[in-house]
Amino acid sequence: MSYIECPRLLIAGTNSGCGKTTVVNALLRAIQKKGISLCGFKCGPDYIDPMFHKAALNIPSYNLDLFFINEIDCSNLLAKHIPQNGIGIIEGVMGLYDGISGTTDIASSAHLAMATSTPSVLVVRPKGQSLSMGAMLYGFKNFASNTLKGVIFNGISSGMYPFYKKIAEQIGLKVYGYLPEIKQTEIPSRHLGLVTADEISDLQKNLDILANEALKTLDIDGLMELSKTATKLCKPEIITKKNKSIRIAVAKDNAFCFYYQDNLDLLEEYGAELVQFSPLYDSSLPENINGLYIGGGYPELYAKELSQNKSMLSNIKTAIKNNLPTIAECGGFMYLQSSITTLDGYTYNMADVIKTTAKMTDKLQNFGYITMTSQKDCLIAKKGENIRSHEFHYSLSENSGDAFYAEKPNKKSWYAAYADDTLYAGYPHLYFRANKEIIPRFLNFCAEFGGNL
Repeated sequence: MSYIECPRLLIAGTNSGCGKTTVVNALLRAIQKKGISLCGFKCGPDYIDPMFHKAALNIPSYNLDLFFINEIDCSNLLAKHIPQNGIGIIEGVMGLYDGISGTTDIASSAHLAMATSTPSVLVVRPKGQSLSMGAMLYGFKNFASNTLKGVIFNGISSGMYPFYKKIAEQIGLKVYGYLPEIKQTEIPSRHLGLVTADEISDLQKNLDILANEALKTLDIDGLMELSKTATKLCKPEIITKKNKSIRIAVAKDNAFCFYYQDNLDLLEEYGAELVQFSPLYDSSLPENINGLYIGGGYPELYAKELSQNKSMLSNIKTAIKNNLPTIAECGGFMYLQSSITTLDGYTYNMADVIKTTAKMTDKLQNFGYITMTSQKDCLIAKKGENIRSHEFHYSLSENSGDAFYAEKPNKKSWYAAYADDTLYAGYPHLYFRANKEIIPRFLNFCAEFGGNL
């Protein structure tokens, strides 16, 4: 067993909304401008923040989630993707100690930093605070075991920086600079969080503005030196299985953009060829495919356009009815239903594979981490097998399926998803490493299909 240097930092926050994503994007682009190779990571199940990391670096970003996988797997993903002589930057989730429920720090930023021996820096937005910020920082530093080494202030002026810096240093935390408030670079939000990176036309310009400011106001060299204090990680064994010729069509456009990069990587490592297509703009599925993967996203925002692409809807319905192995998560599940009703009351026809309707609401429905137990043998699991997954959606279906029994860590439970030998369609998002039999099972069914579309 050999170990390798993997310089890395975890950028945590005091709470959601303190500016972690802004600081991380500024840091990624600023360090890249210094000629250093990087890889971005996200603590937790979020899809949108990694899109911004990818936009900043032009390479994929990866999720690290201790609910889905264990500490060794998280460390292996870091070791696998941090570039040689480069740095890994992990964006935290919510507040530093916020875990899978309100009373535990399991799967929190603090937990991930401890589990992977990664030094962490806290983003602080001290709006409406003066000396009270010292009490808050003292609490974060001493509340529980952590790897906290310093702070970055966000949204403050150069005039206030010395004041806040002195308070933090009195607590024993090193200060790595600040970012001023730059209205132009603020990222808009909507019901599932931030808008996606592809929807911001001047994003690259804004990333450069943030980076240029960061090069002036953040201690970039100090942060890079801190990253080098992270312990070595075990060099992971990478196994690529190219023993089958399997083509998987993957829906990728503005309506369907929520994919864990590691899921896509694993499909390829197991021998699949991924072929992207657009349910919005293409008239039919790619030719000679053995399987179909439709991820989550915002089909409700593009419901009219999706409904107008009747040839694609018909093609997908026919393919699935002809037993094309298909995984459809959340937004993909909505797309396979008979229709989607938007908040303004309009109903748009969809693929009509599943005879139910998805209706948008103004509040979150079943959401959060869940453990799914399969109620029968199906495309992704055998009866009785467990899969850890995640729900986060504002739509409500008349019938969400009953192929899996879903239970949250707080014991709230419900039934979810439709599944048989050739279909998984449901609100729960899948992280394939959470059950390492998902991909072999899915691809075996794909191989049996043979690609005869």
